[in-house]
Amino acid sequence: MAEYPTGIGTSTTDSISLLGHDLASELLGQISFGELAYWLATKRRPTPGQLRVFEAVLVSLADHGFTPTAIAARLTYYSAPDSLQGAIAAGLLGGGSRFLGVTEDTGQFLHDVVLGLGDTDAWTPAEWDDAARAAITETRASGGKIPGLGHPVHKNGDPRTPVIIGIAEEAGVKGAHLELFEAIGRVHPEILGRTLPLNGAGVAGAALADAGLPVDLLRGFALLARTAGLIGHLAEERENPIGPTVYAEVDRNAVYEP
Repeated sequence: MAEYPTGIGTSTTDSISLLGHDLASELLGQISFGELAYWLATKRRPTPGQLRVFEAVLVSLADHGFTPTAIAARLTYYSAPDSLQGAIAAGLLGGGSRFLGVTEDTGQFLHDVVLGLGDTDAWTPAEWDDAARAAITETRASGGKIPGLGHPVHKNGDPRTPVIIGIAEEAGVKGAHLELFEAIGRVHPEILGRTLPLNGAGVAGAALADAGLPVDLLRGFALLARTAGLIGHLAEERENPIGPTVYAEVDRNAVYEP
């Protein structure tokens, strides 16, 4: 008989097992959803500091207003109000290199650099600045962009960035990824010739990497956070819809061009 091993969960006629624990008697009411999400992704329970950073990042990514992801969800709900799951999926499918995906892109970029630095535990800010200069110069020479730099709205600084860094420091979770990200913020103007803010999606990726989460799953956590925001948008759409207005505005102003 074929076997399909899993460390996530199984069920019997009278019990549900999740991560090796009885769901009903050992987990319900005992752990938060954030702790469970971390545990599921890493197969280990987070420290209190890691959990604090993780949940703070989830809150920071939950909603950014009428972004394309939210608009897509609302328009899909207008088109198919019988398919709530379709509307949520439409919003999540819009998570990419411009929205939400920056979290993973930044975390992966920083992680790749950190892996080549060796032991950085006793590094000074000047040493981090040197590493940042080298990473920026190499990336620029190859035609790449530094993820996590710049924001279309918060031109003078993303308000989330210093708060998340502060939480990581207080929680004892600030590590190499955030150190490198801060150094990039300090030295990039001298190389790029302009000053760009460290954006919230980027600092989220750095913080999640320092909190011990797999860098190749970081977009998943951004989507997890945004799911809550999309549910909020759809709840509001039921009461105060904008979908019909958006549709009518675009449709009535469409111009045919041969």
